[in-house]
Amino acid sequence: MSRQFDLLVFDWDGTLMDSTGMIARSIQRSFADVGLPEPSDEAARFVIGYGLHEAMQYLAPELEQSKIQQVVDAYRGHFLAKDHELQLYAGVKECLPRLQAAGFRLAVATGKSRAGLNRVLAATELAPYFEATRTADEAFSKPHPAMLEYILDVTDVPAERAVMIGDTTHDLQLAINAGTASLAMSYGAHPLIDLLPLNPLAHFDDFSALTDWILVHG
Repeated sequence: MSRQFDLLVFDWDGTLMDSTGMIARSIQRSFADVGLPEPSDEAARFVIGYGLHEAMQYLAPELEQSKIQQVVDAYRGHFLAKDHELQLYAGVKECLPRLQAAGFRLAVATGKSRAGLNRVLAATELAPYFEATRTADEAFSKPHPAMLEYILDVTDVPAERAVMIGDTTHDLQLAINAGTASLAMSYGAHPLIDLLPLNPLAHFDDFSALTDWILVHG
């Protein structure tokens, strides 16, 4: 059977790392710290995947940039205090080598900052698996296609030979905007009912199931 994809592009938070709950709580606490109403859990989870400034601006569009920066700074304090406690989802550490050994090329497109991604890549020892990475402070925020277009450019892979794998509507819309296929993870920030209208090729509730599907159908 011929392969459909050469390049697998992963989101990070909510796809590879079990971090959405802590991100949402950190967002809520950051608003409270600066005397603003806390966003709902649903709203805080919705903006996961955006760049940090874009996320806070979306949640409070009436705020001046100086106030947004206060919220961002408060968020970083909350998140960094707990960052070391985060874990990869079950199966990630075992399955990425399987995908690489099968000949797939791997990359990351994330709403994290470059410093944040470098930190977790080192902590998880996953850096050697990814030949290209792009972060929210290096490109327009998801779902703008720039992040994924950069990865396609540096890997010299045509859009039709790549697939975006993520847990949010931002990830799947990014794939649509960049002209790639997508696969949806149902255990992250956005509920499956919101992901399905964006027509992922398939959806999965654990990483091992995703890997098995890719090895057969990818």
